[in-house]
Amino acid sequence: MNIAIVTGASSGMGEEFVTQLFMEIDNRIGAPYDEIWMIARSEDKLQNLRDSVANIPFRMPERRFPILRPIPLDLTKEESIRSLAALLEERKPVIRLLINCAGMGRNSAFAEQTVEETRSAITLNCTSLSEVTNICLPYMLPAASSLPKKEAPRIINIASSAGFLPQPGYAVYAATKSYVISFSRALATELQSRNVAVTCICPGPVDTNFIKVSKNDPNATFTGFKSKFVTTTGKLIPASLRASKKRKKMLVYGLGQKALHLMSKVLPTSWILFFERGMS
Repeated sequence: MNIAIVTGASSGMGEEFVTQLFMEIDNRIGAPYDEIWMIARSEDKLQNLRDSVANIPFRMPERRFPILRPIPLDLTKEESIRSLAALLEERKPVIRLLINCAGMGRNSAFAEQTVEETRSAITLNCTSLSEVTNICLPYMLPAASSLPKKEAPRIINIASSAGFLPQPGYAVYAATKSYVISFSRALATELQSRNVAVTCICPGPVDTNFIKVSKNDPNATFTGFKSKFVTTTGKLIPASLRASKKRKKMLVYGLGQKALHLMSKVLPTSWILFFERGMS
């Protein structure tokens, strides 16, 4: 049984990944899948996503579409990681694509955040991503050795351009995304000889509910300089899948983010932070 796994599947980028994968027919990322495992905390949202995606009218009546399997788990909890490991052991699937999309962050000064908020962000963005990848690899590597490169398993990790530099107001979030970038680049090198491609996605602002949740404000939007670089999941996710198909190790999405990435390499961090303060 060939499967794809998407964490953070109930909204935003994860939701769009599920929708795109449901329609995917290109075997360069393992499609067509027998099942797509959708992981998120809310069972109701996963059920609604399954129903809405399954009812999209596609003009391919002869095609067998994958089963969308909701798996409600809170990946910040150790018992959820154990539950996923047990389910993999029971079903013994071949994981052709793993998308680590679950993430969170709080927009406020670090001194204003609670210990619980800090722990949850670090756990979900760093620990859980690493542990999910760890327990999935045994279901990817055996198949990888017998597949041509274009059909071999893939891993997509969602980082952020925030990971290029310290981000006052997003101190923990930016630090965790730096971890994702570093982890992904090292993992890509380790797994290259074992025929598993790892792609790290680094977008800037994306038009999802993230900004509302991070500010705890249902009316929050991107403002100022950042508002000029907002993209949509409808543009970002197809680009991310194309990067994975090409076995790219990193996708920095958008001209503004490419410029930031370049500046982070050549300019002193203090200069960029001074510029950020002036633009905020």
